Amino acid sequence: MKLKSLYSRIALTFAVLILLFGGLCGALDFFAAKRHQQEIVQRLSQDLAKHIADHWPLVKANNLDTAAIGELFHMLMVVNPSIEVYLLDKDGVIKAHQAPPGRVQLTQVRLEPIRAFLAHQPLPLSGDNPRIPEQPSVFSATALQQDGIPVGFLYIILTGDAYQQQADQVWQGHVFQSAIWVGMGALLLTLLVGLGVFAAITRRLDALTCTVAAFEEADFVGGLHVCPKITASGDEIGVLSRTFERMAERIGNQMQLIKHQDELRREMIADVSHDLRTPLTSLQGYLETVLRKADDLPLAERQRYLSVAVRQSRRVNLLAGELFELAKLECEATSPNCETFFIQELAQDVLQKFQLAAETKAVNISVVWPEELTPVFADIAMIERVLTNLLDNALRHTPANGSITVTVKPGPDTVSLRIADTGEGISPQQLAGLFDRHSPLRQNASKKHGGGGLGLLICKRIVQLHGSGITADSQLGRGTAFSFSLPTRMPD
Repeated sequence: MKLKSLYSRIALTFAVLILLFGGLCGALDFFAAKRHQQEIVQRLSQDLAKHIADHWPLVKANNLDTAAIGELFHMLMVVNPSIEVYLLDKDGVIKAHQAPPGRVQLTQVRLEPIRAFLAHQPLPLSGDNPRIPEQPSVFSATALQQDGIPVGFLYIILTGDAYQQQADQVWQGHVFQSAIWVGMGALLLTLLVGLGVFAAITRRLDALTCTVAAFEEADFVGGLHVCPKITASGDEIGVLSRTFERMAERIGNQMQLIKHQDELRREMIADVSHDLRTPLTSLQGYLETVLRKADDLPLAERQRYLSVAVRQSRRVNLLAGELFELAKLECEATSPNCETFFIQELAQDVLQKFQLAAETKAVNISVVWPEELTPVFADIAMIERVLTNLLDNALRHTPANGSITVTVKPGPDTVSLRIADTGEGISPQQLAGLFDRHSPLRQNASKKHGGGGLGLLICKRIVQLHGSGITADSQLGRGTAFSFSLPTRMPD
């Protein structure tokens, strides 16, 4: 069974840790209690062997008095059945004991624990248990001497067979069993409380996860509606939920923007396809006519057909160029290559390109700018393109004896440019969507003047790349004016 939820994983991990911690604490408590009990027994009987040796003659003529020792051992075993008394020579060999035949498994006892005991090292100290060699036991010991000559040791095991039997019964008694049940109950209560706390924490995470999943299923539309109780909390989950709400709002806005841009691109493709189809159909028709009736057409008629075909070809070429330029400007990687230059000098160069056409059409082009040169920080090629498009539009829509005025007005941080004409003007209904791709004026301009009709869209995008915007004011029969501004220095 796979544990997929966060709560199940936390619960399992917590339960395992509680069991491990409880088992470790139980083992440590058992070991500490046992060592503590051994230390108490050894401390209480620390001087037992010395006291016996001082008050009972165990050495006679530099030898061990076996008769006295046998009587002593019998008395001690009767008085305290839990101890086991052994008489050792100076090498640790057992010389006398009171154990039944066959019970003593060792013939010699290690002297290192005895020497450590006599040196008063920290207790408890365990030594060899002659009856149970694999189970060292606490002891009491003293050295036996005669006239300053060591002859052996009195070695007393303080926790003999009788003591071990009683100790085993104590571990199985009511007190110890009660302690085990209390410990297990405490662990179970800790586990239940911990699982309840984790459930309260993960419940909010589960609710937040379900809300995010619902937002995803809704195709990231409609926002993220998190329970107010979750967002109102000041802990990490509350911060996370509020962050998710802000993120969802931004994602929703971006999705709407992407959908809107996608709709605009589809409309743009449809409009361009329509714009291309008309000149291409006309071009194809005239060329096919010339090809099919090449021998029958008079020369003048043939020249007229070819002239129309060339004009339509230029129209297609112009539209393709404008589409490529607009697509390049709308690419996010495109950025203006800004530099400082004088806007009056650039405007003068652009005006000179239209001077001859304006004189031919009897349109007066005038310029209003301050005598002092005004620097701007912008992409000179892009701004030249904007001025060219606006002046070209103004000249095409201004009748004979009309006028076009270019005004440069410096400000504290920007320079404003205004291109105004006395042309036919634009109605308020058409002026509102003038810079939209689906503007009817774009299709009319494409049909009337043979262009692509994308000049204003290109101007708008270029000005946006410079952090500004372009506006238009117009009155029917009185003319139109386009205005935009440029920064005078590099932004901080």
